[in-house]
Amino acid sequence: MTHPHDTETPQIRLTEHRAQADLRTLLQLCAAGRVKCSAKTLRPSAATIAQVAEVLDAGDFYPDEAIAAFAWPLLLQAGGLAQLAAGKLALTTRGQQALTQPAHQVLAHLWQRWLSSTILDEFSRIEAVKGQRAANVLSALKPRRGHVGAALAALAAGEWTTVDQLFTTMRKAGHNPSVARSERALWKLYLEDPEYGSLGYDSHHPWALLQGRYTMAVLFEYAAPLGLIDVEYVDPSGARDDYQHNWGGDWLERLSRYDGLQAIRLTPLGAYATGQTPTYLPGPAPAPVPEPATASSATGLKVLANHDLVALDGLPPAQALLLDAFATRTGDRTWALSPASLLAAVHAGRNLTELRTYLDRAATALPDTVATLLADAERRVGQARDLGPVHLIECADTATCALLASDRRIRALATRLGDRHLGVPADKLDRFRKAALTLGHPIT
Repeated sequence: MTHPHDTETPQIRLTEHRAQADLRTLLQLCAAGRVKCSAKTLRPSAATIAQVAEVLDAGDFYPDEAIAAFAWPLLLQAGGLAQLAAGKLALTTRGQQALTQPAHQVLAHLWQRWLSSTILDEFSRIEAVKGQRAANVLSALKPRRGHVGAALAALAAGEWTTVDQLFTTMRKAGHNPSVARSERALWKLYLEDPEYGSLGYDSHHPWALLQGRYTMAVLFEYAAPLGLIDVEYVDPSGARDDYQHNWGGDWLERLSRYDGLQAIRLTPLGAYATGQTPTYLPGPAPAPVPEPATASSATGLKVLANHDLVALDGLPPAQALLLDAFATRTGDRTWALSPASLLAAVHAGRNLTELRTYLDRAATALPDTVATLLADAERRVGQARDLGPVHLIECADTATCALLASDRRIRALATRLGDRHLGVPADKLDRFRKAALTLGHPIT
């Protein structure tokens, strides 16, 4: 009998360069406050998943199944580049720095942080295997994920390996990402029915079903979006039949959304991120898609003397999001810079250096009027600064205030404010109190 996938042409996704574009886009989405996640689970909302899928360089792997779009918000959180604030991801200081850092360094950092993170157990994404939430069922996450990471690091860069070949190699090398905590725990995992569908029965928990599915989840949903592996895949429905002899398995078209993964290939970025190579030597970029015959002959971004920004050929999502942050959109492909738009971006936490760097790279030359506009905004940014919380110390009289303010130790800890008040930064309050006490003035 012919298997439905015997005649299906597998898709191949080259991820190395797309991941670097996607990283920029996701950072910009977070900077714009457009990535919503659950405060309890940290998982992205359905609306966010749909929005991320729309802006990914090549879309998600499947049109109706969230893989990369689900993973990216979690990767940014695990990597310390973004954190939840009022239900939305906001860039951390490290995330803001990542906007201008080499993308391959940031992606390698995200992979290493993911290996040690406990933000999500990838096996929870294999919903057909039930009973996972019972106590003492699943094994510790970090060692399990470490086995997958070690197996990935052992692959030869640039060579395709089928998923089943990978499973065989992992078993021989002792990389066993065992999902169940014990043999007894296996009985609590099941398909469809906790008694008849239990995976504890002999031959009902083959390596590919549990360890294999977990490995596929880590690689397909996290290593591939980060650009570490190219992937060959088909539709997951009917792609594997290693679960169908289980009770209830014959009712399932697939065991997981990752069943369609057929082969992987370690990219140059993957070799760098896993420590195989000390430096990143990028592979060839995919051939650009030819422009339609009706497209404008103009290329890149035009910066006009009247402060307008025009991209006749359109812009990648990350660049469009950046301009949305610093300028007012006036059309599908036009923006307008103004003092108000620049200062509003700074007020929202954006750095003008980010825009300046982009414009210097994207435009042939900045008109003097635009350079002046940016310089004026940059000058204004440094004129008032938030130095953090300060404790206001009130003295009973001018003499007491003068005595404290003139003390050599206190001068380094406090600033005199008028006749009877001192301002003390929060991080210096304890030392100020001790110094004041030595002068005979306990702070009450």
